[in-house]
Amino acid sequence: MKVIVLLNAAAGTTPAEQAHEDERAVHAAFAATGVTTELRRVDGHHLTDTARQIAAAEHAPVAVVAAGGDGTQSAVAAALAGTATPMGVLPMGTLNHFAKDLGIPLDLPTAARVIATGRARAIDVAQVNDRVFVNNSSIGLYPHVVRHRDEMRERLGRGKWLAMLLAIIAIFRRFPLVNLRLTVNGQTYQHTTPFVFVGNNHYRIDRLNLGQRTTLENGDLCVYFARRTGRLGMLRLALLAFFGRLRQDRDFNALSATELWIDTHKPTINVAVDGEVDRLTPPLHYRSRPNSLNVILPA
Repeated sequence: MKVIVLLNAAAGTTPAEQAHEDERAVHAAFAATGVTTELRRVDGHHLTDTARQIAAAEHAPVAVVAAGGDGTQSAVAAALAGTATPMGVLPMGTLNHFAKDLGIPLDLPTAARVIATGRARAIDVAQVNDRVFVNNSSIGLYPHVVRHRDEMRERLGRGKWLAMLLAIIAIFRRFPLVNLRLTVNGQTYQHTTPFVFVGNNHYRIDRLNLGQRTTLENGDLCVYFARRTGRLGMLRLALLAFFGRLRQDRDFNALSATELWIDTHKPTINVAVDGEVDRLTPPLHYRSRPNSLNVILPA
């Protein structure tokens, strides 16, 4: 059995020693599994193209393994969705939401054993315009925070979490609202809201269960937007989230659909897709792609 492991080179920002440590960790994880591995370090911007070329090759490997965080998993999944090539998951990020929701162990040796002994199973992905995602997408506050965080890290050399905190404070002061028209299930809604969240399958938002999914195989999307639109309302939501007191029925408007459209008066809009921010042209067409990605899961 041979797999090709794609390790995110983090666009050249990973220190050389850490990069070598990541490579050693991947090799060590597969050492006792009997799986032959070919490790490729790939710039994050080229992960999707590289995975697509591998899947289309005449002698494609048994699986393409994404080694990294949620952004890496999403980039590789975008290439493999709709193909017969299975995807393996090596969680090496900070949060690893995708791996957690699939029930894949977070320690590398056990995750590698899943790839060696597990079986491929079809799960859903979602798509906004031409962008595939495995976790979620959002417009409004979050894309502004992420873009501001990345600018601060690049310009001032701040650490990721400090830059995120400073970005939240800066964006909260400006508090951008989005005027949008949401069309779902044959009905159109007009809203002014600080954010819209669209998840691949249903995310639980209830007390301490913030951002968990019990399945990625229902073939639907969940849509959340805040009931409160003012600064005090958003501050209240932030405090409830911090103390694990969020309740879906009280704090959010929630919808479920297989596809939806979001339109605004703006010619382009910032959209977060699995933690990466892109500038897309409305209307945004979200749709579920059921059973389109084969992922190796625990047997």
